[in-house]
Amino acid sequence: MPIASINPATSETLKTFEPLNPAQLDEKLQRASETWRNYRRTSFADRARMMLRAAEILETEKKDFAQLMTLEMGKPINAALQEAEKCALVCRYYADNAERHLANEVVETNATTSYVKFQPLGVVLAVMPWNFPFWQVFRFAAPSLMAGNVGLLKHSSNVPQCALAIEDIFRRAGFPAGSFQTLLIGSDQVEVVLEDSRVAAVTLTGSEPAGRSVASIAGKQIKKTLLELGGSDPFIVMPSADLETAVATAVKARTINNGQSCIAAKRFIVHSKIYDEFEKRFVAAMKKLRVGDPMLESTDIGPLATEQILKDLEEQVQVSVAAGAKILTGGQKFKAEAELALGNFYEPTVLVDIPKGSPAYQDEIFGPVASLFRIADIDEAIELADATPFGLGSAAWTNDDAERDRFIEELEAGSVFINGMVASDPRLPFGGVKHSGYGRELGEFGIREFVNIKTVWIK
Repeated sequence: MPIASINPATSETLKTFEPLNPAQLDEKLQRASETWRNYRRTSFADRARMMLRAAEILETEKKDFAQLMTLEMGKPINAALQEAEKCALVCRYYADNAERHLANEVVETNATTSYVKFQPLGVVLAVMPWNFPFWQVFRFAAPSLMAGNVGLLKHSSNVPQCALAIEDIFRRAGFPAGSFQTLLIGSDQVEVVLEDSRVAAVTLTGSEPAGRSVASIAGKQIKKTLLELGGSDPFIVMPSADLETAVATAVKARTINNGQSCIAAKRFIVHSKIYDEFEKRFVAAMKKLRVGDPMLESTDIGPLATEQILKDLEEQVQVSVAAGAKILTGGQKFKAEAELALGNFYEPTVLVDIPKGSPAYQDEIFGPVASLFRIADIDEAIELADATPFGLGSAAWTNDDAERDRFIEELEAGSVFINGMVASDPRLPFGGVKHSGYGRELGEFGIREFVNIKTVWIK
């Protein structure tokens, strides 16, 4: 079946690609394996030179890359520009810091000399999602290539042009032809790649079912895995918070990338003393958001990436409402006009009175739909925040030191942001706990995920 690039704003098919046949796939695997034998011996200085060139390409051609992202998956053009810029930032970070992060670590023992050495594992498969089609790939590729590994990218099938563009960036930056390759294959071929002895490890960002499948296959082959899965992130607001800033940030945190982000705030847990005012301001701000053509800089909310995602979101809202939830604004597909009439648009939506067991109570809602909850105290806030199988990010708004310390200690998540919006940063580790996955990307921890941590003992 052809791999199709479809504009989610118009439902127009932009381009189709034939997936790799078995012989073509084997050729790419062999090229990756052979390339690694030499690439692993390159110096950090040579890798950094090429990585900095990749950053330059991203910066100088960011408008073209942004338009491609917006065309293929519908993110607002301003957000797409920022994504290209952030990819350049992670390239520069690892170009500057990889050698330091992977330097030998001396450990005093009864040996004459003993130390820990970090060496690349080999060919790493990256199974990546569509929602941040450049960033998700670069936050894997930059540390992995700087560590001396080579990469194979199995990107989401709805962003094939982005996948090919990323491969081309690394080629133009001077990296060897087999050091980073895009595999235009379907999900049904991932197992074949993972079972191949030439592939050493796999990283996946995506859904919980996809994570279970990849981890199961890799486990049978005893191969290292890293999983960054879904999230149902809490956004807690206490009475001491700066309410105006909290509301403005809450709207942005829920609707970033059209609401299609694992670390987007999804459940807004607000203290009863300020709940009514928060709800009033939040709903008013959600109503003001402009839905429409993602190519326009004035647009706040573009289309959802695929028709199926739109259908899934509609069902989650409908099931939650049938269970007792109430809609304060939105709640249905947005009716665009003219050439956008067939686009996958959904109204910014706010739900309240959400019963336990309904999708909006604890599941991941991938779209511009916010769940509001009223709580009486910090104990209830923490209990509700942790009442989900996910544990990716969390945000808490308070100017009370005791409350801050409790949130940091007790929120079950891979990150806790106090008085700020959850975001990934090349300098800090990123990942989750519980059903949000395991392992860490970014920072010093990220570059050490796919290396052999070798003990050296000499006497």
